[in-house]
Amino acid sequence: MRSFFSRKTVVLVIIFIVLFFIYFIFLNKTKPNQNNIVTSSIPKYEIIGKSVEGRPIEAFTFGNGNTRLLFAGGIHGGYEWNSVLLAYNFIDYLNANPNFVPKNMSITVIPSINPDGVYKIIGKEGRFSISDVPTISISEAPGRFNANGVDLNRNFDCKWQATSTWQNKIESAGNAPFSEPESRAVRDYILKNNPVAVIFWHSKSNAVYASQCKNGILPVTLDIMNAYSQSSGYPAVKTFTAYGTTGASDDWLASINIPALTVELETHGTIEWEKNLAGIKALINYFETNNTLK
Repeated sequence: MRSFFSRKTVVLVIIFIVLFFIYFIFLNKTKPNQNNIVTSSIPKYEIIGKSVEGRPIEAFTFGNGNTRLLFAGGIHGGYEWNSVLLAYNFIDYLNANPNFVPKNMSITVIPSINPDGVYKIIGKEGRFSISDVPTISISEAPGRFNANGVDLNRNFDCKWQATSTWQNKIESAGNAPFSEPESRAVRDYILKNNPVAVIFWHSKSNAVYASQCKNGILPVTLDIMNAYSQSSGYPAVKTFTAYGTTGASDDWLASINIPALTVELETHGTIEWEKNLAGIKALINYFETNNTLK
């Protein structure tokens, strides 16, 4: 009799263990896999094109909303390396602050449009830091151009000419609009994703410039120019008049009805982070306030 009850107890224990094991497996199968949960702090990474020398042109997108803001640095390569560092700093900020991007918005950062020009001055592939910048006195002007010797900010399709100007110098703008792989990569990405506004970071004219082509300045461009200027402290300037330019990237955007700004930092050696963060926040607030989020 005692042996019967002992066997019965053992059987019950085994059944309990089996049932518990089945429940444990079921619970883990139905529990979400945390590694598969996509949050706004995990950017979408894309290589949108390659430079003349084959270096990747990268884009990092945060958020999942249909209303996209695009920020880009380094179109003038190593000559304006601080615009690239500013863009990378913004990427770090977005990674550290996942709730920064509004629910129905996305923010894309292209940190380095002209990676060959950056490499020419910095001598490092991909991301770099301030400690990688040469401390010896060298001319950074050659880093302004891509590996074909073209100023990429003269290679877009707005009043394009084969030669253009920079300060008092004549420079190559390529042999046709979008003749360069870097400008084509930016063009194709913008046409595919249709951002509501594009901001190009440059240095060092210390101003926020509106964009315009044959039909003048778009009304929204004026609005966001003033918003960025008032929050950042950079002067707002409707038209760049220091010397004539043709084929500029932001002016091409105006020609296809996309508002665009050129934000010129005050120096070639600092990123002026707090000023630009204030400007970025002002743009986000503008598009929220004006109910343009989809």
